[in-house]
Amino acid sequence: MIGRLSGQLVAKQPPWIVIDVHGVGYELETSMNTLVALPAINESVSLFTHLTIRDDAHLLYGFGREHERALFRALIKVNGVGPKLALAILSGMDEDAFMRCVRDDDSKALTTLPGVGKKTAERLIIEMRDRFPEWEDGSDALLPLEATNGRASTRDSLADAEAALVSLGYKLTEASKMLADIDPNQSTEALIKAALTQRMGG
Repeated sequence: MIGRLSGQLVAKQPPWIVIDVHGVGYELETSMNTLVALPAINESVSLFTHLTIRDDAHLLYGFGREHERALFRALIKVNGVGPKLALAILSGMDEDAFMRCVRDDDSKALTTLPGVGKKTAERLIIEMRDRFPEWEDGSDALLPLEATNGRASTRDSLADAEAALVSLGYKLTEASKMLADIDPNQSTEALIKAALTQRMGG
């Protein structure tokens, strides 16, 4: 089991990144909360990881916080919730916000996340309430990440942000609408964060 990777960040194409560890490039999929905290390309980075083994692929997921990884692992145990939906949930809200939704029976807030309908939201609240003990005590350590401004052009940043939102489960028209009122002169990561924040606040 690969539990943590430390190396050089050599590629960043939301939601995918590549970390070079002594000449071996590890491809990881991350939540948007972790993505926006990543350092610039060619900088050192360290992430907690979760490895999923399928018949057709070995998939690595990366997290800046051990607590976030613990919640991811609890989420994928919920009936009908796979890694893709778990990442979408973690990208749309942090662990504390998710905990509040479960404790307050706030299914409405959960349904603003892509792929989460009313029934799924209700199931998350019921099942995750029972799973709190297995992840709530996890270390909240934040690995050394530093948000930076990207150097890509405005058009590239917008396109990458739009693609990242679509990868989370939002429809293309919905992703475009989420980015429409946001200042485009920002990095891809900043655009994604602003779009998700605006979505949850709306």
